[in-house]
Amino acid sequence: MKKKVLSMFLASAMALSIVACGSSTSSSDTQATQETPKQETQTETKTETTTTETAAEPAATSELTDGKFADTRKITVEIYDRGNDGGSDPENNMYTEYIKKGMLEEHNVEVTFKKVPRWTEVDDINNLLAAGEAPDICVTYSYPTVLTYAQMGGVIDLSEMIETYKADLPNLWGWLGDTNMLWDKDPKTGTVWAIEGKRAEQQRIVTFVRQDWLDKLGLAAPKTTQEFEDMLVAFKDNADTLLGKDASKMVPFSTSYDIGWRASNIITSFMDPNITDKEYYINGFDDRMVTQASTKEAVKLLNKWYNAGLMWKDFALYGSGDTTEDDMIKAGYVGAFQHNWDYVFRNGEDSINSNLKRNVGEDAKFVAVDCFQNSAGKYSKWLYSSAGDRKIFFPTTNTEPLASLLYCDFISKPETIKYLQAGDEGVTHQVLDSGAIQIMAATGDAIQNSGKNIDYTITCNGTYFGDEKLAALSLAYGYADADPELVSQADVISRTDGLEPKNVNVGEITAEAGVGDTLSSKRDQIYDNAVVAAEADFDSAWDSYMSDYLSAGGQAIMDERAEKWAEYFGDATMLP
Repeated sequence: MKKKVLSMFLASAMALSIVACGSSTSSSDTQATQETPKQETQTETKTETTTTETAAEPAATSELTDGKFADTRKITVEIYDRGNDGGSDPENNMYTEYIKKGMLEEHNVEVTFKKVPRWTEVDDINNLLAAGEAPDICVTYSYPTVLTYAQMGGVIDLSEMIETYKADLPNLWGWLGDTNMLWDKDPKTGTVWAIEGKRAEQQRIVTFVRQDWLDKLGLAAPKTTQEFEDMLVAFKDNADTLLGKDASKMVPFSTSYDIGWRASNIITSFMDPNITDKEYYINGFDDRMVTQASTKEAVKLLNKWYNAGLMWKDFALYGSGDTTEDDMIKAGYVGAFQHNWDYVFRNGEDSINSNLKRNVGEDAKFVAVDCFQNSAGKYSKWLYSSAGDRKIFFPTTNTEPLASLLYCDFISKPETIKYLQAGDEGVTHQVLDSGAIQIMAATGDAIQNSGKNIDYTITCNGTYFGDEKLAALSLAYGYADADPELVSQADVISRTDGLEPKNVNVGEITAEAGVGDTLSSKRDQIYDNAVVAAEADFDSAWDSYMSDYLSAGGQAIMDERAEKWAEYFGDATMLP
């Protein structure tokens, strides 16, 4: 009856309001570093926590004997379906069997996985929540999605449970700590609607260029924005030399419809090096930085390149999950692009660099470069915060919240993370003389459908292997069929002059709930239409689409953020 009533309530709410948001990461999915980041922007506010001690605690702990339920409990867990050609079944493979067996043996909990398409995950979770059919454990990159359903009464407040059962969750608390467990704790009400996963890697975006094209044209790797532009011009002007009969397919610089993510380092280079915490936070609902003061000037540069024929002319036509751009890059027609720091190394023999080697020649490869300096001469780029990743939440249709918390604890065990990331020695990895773990190409049920298997290690995003020292030793060897030196080079560049965002915990920003999908779409319209506009029409195109974005909820969010900042931090512009 509870499920039916909730379903009717949520369905009615959806019909009357805009469905909750998503961060529209599309092909910029962070996979092993991210996925699309939360709209987490600035300075962390520490929240006092107190352990709940009530008369109910003995009864709660008595549900478990040596960590196990007396009667078998059953839970369902969301798992992303990335639609990988030749991948393993996301609901049934070597890794799901490991989890199922471990949970049954250690906690007497039977686990069933429920797949949700990765590229439409926000819409699909919305529909499942509204129908009362969501998995017991849900995962999303979009906190406003969680907030919207929490406001409808569709999400469990975990604040009391995670404290009451703290002793039964040593791995979860040990890995995430107070910071991530209480990242979203409301400073006034104390509610905790979601637990935040932890990023073991903070790298985000780097710029990749074709080293073999540089060599063929006798060019050095670009070190400034102007040198990068000159390189693109050289690629275009020498299309016949570089591509021969395929010269007409030349794309000097490629990007996707998700400009705010894919051109992040260019956008950041235009930002004031001394931007205040206050300004960044107030304009920081959208992690694509569309409302930051300097972004328009950065996009004007892209508009110039587009009109000069230096960019992929069709970039705005292909949405999330489409493989057209990747296929074009793998075929060898693209000279440069920006993407997640490890993008060219992912997917083993089907990686971009591996395809280039097969399709073009032994020397064909993309390498990472650093060339977008800000006004202070720094190669600044936004990193992920070490805290705050995917949001793990339980719908109120979940009748086994303790079993669900035990699941989160199990997948946070160092040995579980290591197995899910490394698999079996001799099958999916080998151990080098140094002790480093080197990932091998896998087949069948051993294939990881996501980098570092992050779709299963939902509390851990990035190389960890259960030990930070082992992770550091192994990072460069974490990509099957990839050159460790190129991986290491990309890693170093991705973190050079890095800026780490922090969490501003001022409680709920009510204006953010229910408008995320709408604003994400309008954000992309701003970027895409401004880039493809005639140079003479750039300002009017940007201003028109920005006005629409602001009137659709963007301005209300910024206004409420400004009010909350003043409430909590007064006249301060920077926080400790």
